[in-house]
Amino acid sequence: MSSTLIDRSPSTEREAGRWWALVVLALAQLMVVLDATIVNIALPTAQADIGFDDHGRQWVVTGYALAFGSLLLLGGRLSDFFGRKRMFVIGLVGFALASALGGAAGSLELLIVARALQGVFGAALAPAALSLLSTTFTEPAERGKAFGIFGAISGAGGGIGLLLGGVLTEYVSWRWCLYVNLVIAAIAVAGAFLKLRDEPVPAHGRIDVPGTITAVAGLVALVYGLANAESDGWSSTATLGPILAGLVLLTAFVLIERRSTHPLLPLRVVLDRNRGGSYASIAIAGAGMFGIFLFLTYYLAGILQFTPIETGLAFLPMLGAVMLTATTAGSMLAPKIGPRPLVPVGALIAAGGMTLLTRLELDSTYVSGVLPGLIIIGLGLGLVFAPTQNAATSGVEHRDAGVASAMINTVQQIGGSIGTALLSSFAATAAADHMAGKEPTPLAQAQAALESYHTVFWWSAGFFVLAAVVAAVLFRTGPLDVDPDAPPAMAH
Repeated sequence: MSSTLIDRSPSTEREAGRWWALVVLALAQLMVVLDATIVNIALPTAQADIGFDDHGRQWVVTGYALAFGSLLLLGGRLSDFFGRKRMFVIGLVGFALASALGGAAGSLELLIVARALQGVFGAALAPAALSLLSTTFTEPAERGKAFGIFGAISGAGGGIGLLLGGVLTEYVSWRWCLYVNLVIAAIAVAGAFLKLRDEPVPAHGRIDVPGTITAVAGLVALVYGLANAESDGWSSTATLGPILAGLVLLTAFVLIERRSTHPLLPLRVVLDRNRGGSYASIAIAGAGMFGIFLFLTYYLAGILQFTPIETGLAFLPMLGAVMLTATTAGSMLAPKIGPRPLVPVGALIAAGGMTLLTRLELDSTYVSGVLPGLIIIGLGLGLVFAPTQNAATSGVEHRDAGVASAMINTVQQIGGSIGTALLSSFAATAAADHMAGKEPTPLAQAQAALESYHTVFWWSAGFFVLAAVVAAVLFRTGPLDVDPDAPPAMAH
């Protein structure tokens, strides 16, 4: 058969291998992202099955957030030192085993341990996946497409988790919300061995022990304090003490990094305007996103009486909108014009969608009340996620790709923790103010809940506006920098 009919050239095979590598990396990213919401759907059923109080339920969520958020920088640096594919596979296998432990848990303590272990291995997996994507796709046009798809997965994963969690909890068991990670991880591990290749591991210095200790301790304290804010209030010692300690430790971390010969986080990574802009934008947008997934879920379930499956399905149009803009405008325009026009516009569109949700009433319907806002928010988020993730690793030296990738996950985690704490506090205050002096009738309580949701949606819109302003100020005009000495694509 002639070569004109079947092209088996090495370049064609390498190109096909790169896109299969993207499938593997996106699958792993989906597992990490959806785990945040899929477990939330399962928690009420797990609470009734195992038997634990609401305080214990909070620790099932916080245990994961503490381990994941505090260890990301270390996980990213280890992938730079010991190989990204190696850390990727270790993260996948460990995450799967921790999920199996959680699925089999017969006590609250074991479930919390399993969630913390998920966070530990997720902190190895997430930066390795993003840095592999960065070193695999180095040509601007292909890079834009790849980050568009990867950004769509990141933006849509939370909603997919709600849907999958609802289906598994209602028709199988809450335990399968954890067991499902075994299936995803097995496919991704097989794909990693078949389709991923890493760069040779360069000679490296020692691990920055003082920097690691202060970074991990500071992030743990900060996330722990923010988690306490929801239950104990902002004036509580349990809230303020850890937050202040975290800020002091993180300040010490920056001072250590300025003087370290082998820093955990080289300051050159974050001081670049485009990368700094991406980190700041995604942190602020991450805070705003919790107004969508958390409090809109409360509205759908509490006011509209949606089942878990109906709630998950309700988010599908938003996920479609995210994927549409992330894989079209976000991927095609970002390599040509850079993130500066796209991210502010996307954040403002998302803010507009949030303001539509502030018009929801007790008698609103999904189609006329919820759906328009959801679609608009999704269209905006697609323009935020793809360019920011691309910018976070563009132009970075390959020896720093892991820690640069870790930073985007770290700031998103911290932004989400801040958003959860702030928005929960604002919601509780709004509900209490509405009920002041009123008889606690079911109608009054429902109206108080609605007031709290309106408050959260307004604040989330404000977060998105702030993200737009920060992005417009920090991002440089023009296309992103790409490493001119990038090696050939790292995939079979």
